Amino acid sequence: MASELSARHGHIVAIGGAEDKTSELEILKRVFELAPEGNGEVSVIATASSIPDQVLPAYEAAFERLGASRIHKLDIEDRKQASDPENVALINQSGVIFFTGGDQLRLTNVFGGSTVLTAIRERWMSGAVVAGTSAGAAAMPGTMIYNGAATDALRKGAVNMTFGLGLVDGLIIDSHFLERGRFTRLMEVGATNPEYLGVGLGEDAAVIIHQNQILEAVGPGHVILIDSQDLASSNIADLRMGEAVAVENMILHAMVSGHGFDVEARRYLVPSELRALLES
Repeated sequence: MASELSARHGHIVAIGGAEDKTSELEILKRVFELAPEGNGEVSVIATASSIPDQVLPAYEAAFERLGASRIHKLDIEDRKQASDPENVALINQSGVIFFTGGDQLRLTNVFGGSTVLTAIRERWMSGAVVAGTSAGAAAMPGTMIYNGAATDALRKGAVNMTFGLGLVDGLIIDSHFLERGRFTRLMEVGATNPEYLGVGLGEDAAVIIHQNQILEAVGPGHVILIDSQDLASSNIADLRMGEAVAVENMILHAMVSGHGFDVEARRYLVPSELRALLES
């Protein structure tokens, strides 16, 4: 059963924040195009936001422009609403499920172990696209960053991590990456957990996670990858909390739209290689 489901699951799209919602809609257009054929229903979840009434109308207008047949604005504020059968039903009929930005801890607190989160995972396994921007992107992995100073996070214990929504394996995602100078956050994560690939999403940039963990960069911004799998050495195990971390042989890639990365092979993909893999 697992192999059957994995052969037809949908896409995950993680967006770095501040994506265009009023002009070309480049990233949101790709999100909508990835929905199952014939399903134009979109559920927008504003749980992470402290200002859902201001956030939801912009996405409603954007997805209407893209041709959505119905848009469900799910302002789920508490765990009771995260188990409401009506909200579960709306998720079950949606081809696109979209998490807005805000605070990723609100997402995990409200949705962790809920029937709505179970429905989202099942919809993704059945072919729906699940997308999130800013906090909605950072919360997607099984382990997520929720705090850590951008100015000097390359210190033991400087980055706080906890369980995420469990939609993505093997990646740690950070948003607003270039604009807020968050390189040292993913470097500290890589020193502590070399098996994770760090994905730093610039604003108005996104990564599509295809079958077999093939990543595709989308949008006018950058997607930064920090790969620590072949880390040669680090002093992190010998440090006290707050002391400066040393790392050797941490690899960085900068992807732009149309470029990709094979997570399992740890291989950068130029556009022709990416297209060949996606078409095979």
